[in-house]
Amino acid sequence: MSDQTKAAAGLAVPREKRSISLPESTALILFLLLEVGFFTLQSPYFLTWANWVNIFTAMSITGILAAGGTILLIGGQFDLSVGSGMAFVALIFALAAQSLGIPLALVIALATGIGIGMLNGFLVTVVGVNALITTLGTLAIFRGLVLSIGGASSVRVTEFDWAIMRPVFDIPLATLLFVVVAVAVGLLLARTVFGRTIYAIGANDTAARLVGIRTKRTLFVGFMISGLCMALTGLVSASQLGSTSGTTGVGLELAVVTAIILGGTSLKGGVGSMFGTVLGLLIVGVLNNGMTLMNVNSTWQQVAAGTLLILAVSFDQVRQRFIRA
Repeated sequence: MSDQTKAAAGLAVPREKRSISLPESTALILFLLLEVGFFTLQSPYFLTWANWVNIFTAMSITGILAAGGTILLIGGQFDLSVGSGMAFVALIFALAAQSLGIPLALVIALATGIGIGMLNGFLVTVVGVNALITTLGTLAIFRGLVLSIGGASSVRVTEFDWAIMRPVFDIPLATLLFVVVAVAVGLLLARTVFGRTIYAIGANDTAARLVGIRTKRTLFVGFMISGLCMALTGLVSASQLGSTSGTTGVGLELAVVTAIILGGTSLKGGVGSMFGTVLGLLIVGVLNNGMTLMNVNSTWQQVAAGTLLILAVSFDQVRQRFIRA
C-alpha cells in the first residue's frame, strides 16, 4: 500500500528519518581552528600577517607537489619520487643555466620533470610495475644521480630570484604559484571529464575499464602532471635558495603524503579533493610554525609529522570500515 493510499485511508504514514550531514572537511576545519587558537595563546607573533606569509611560503613547495600527488592518490596510485625528482630538476636547471643561459635551462628543466613523470607512468601503466615499487625505485635513482652529478658541494644559480619577489601584499611569487596550481587542480578534479575519470578509476579500476574508460592513458597523464609539479618545485627551490645540493628535497615525500591523506584522500582511491589537501597542508604548516615559535626542537617536529601521518592513515581505515558497514 502506497503512502498516498494509507493517508487516504486515515492510516499513519511513517515519517522519513532526517539526518544532519556535515561536509567531510568539517573535522579538519575544526582541528585547524583549535591549532590556531592554541598557538595564538602561546605566541603574540602567531596571528601577525608576516607570520602567516611565512606559513604559506613554507607550504608552497610541498603544496605544489601535493597537488599532483592528490590526483594520483585519488586514482589509486602513488608517487614517492617527488622529493628526489624535484632535486634532480633543480640540479639540471642549475647546470644548464651556467652553460646555456636561463631561458633554455627553463625549457630543459620543465622537460626533465615531465620526463620523470613519463618514466614513472610508463613503468606503472605499460610495464605493469606497482606504483609504490616504481616510485621507490626512481626515488633512489634520482637521489643517487643528484649526489653523483652534483657532488658534495652546492651548485649555485644566479640572476634567478623570481620566487622571492613580493608583488602583492608582501606575498612571494612562489606562494602565488602554489595558489594558482591548487585552484587549477581543484577545477581539474571537480569540473572536467579527466577529473571524473580519475575518481572512477580510483573507485573501481575494473568497472571503469569495462565501461570504456582508458584507464592506463588517464593514469599516465596523472603521472605526467606529477612530473610537471616536480619541475615547478625544482625551479622554485633553485630560485628561493639560489643554489641546489644533494640534500634538496630530502623528506618531502613524507610531508606530501601526510598532507594528502590528512586532507581526506583515501589510500584506496576514489575519494579526495584539492580543498581537503590544502586543509591538510595548513594543519601541518600551522603545527610546524607554531612549534617553531614555541622554540620546540626541530626533531620533535619530525615526531609530530610522523604522528600526524599515522593518525591520518588510521582515520582513513576507520572511515573505510564505516563505509563498508
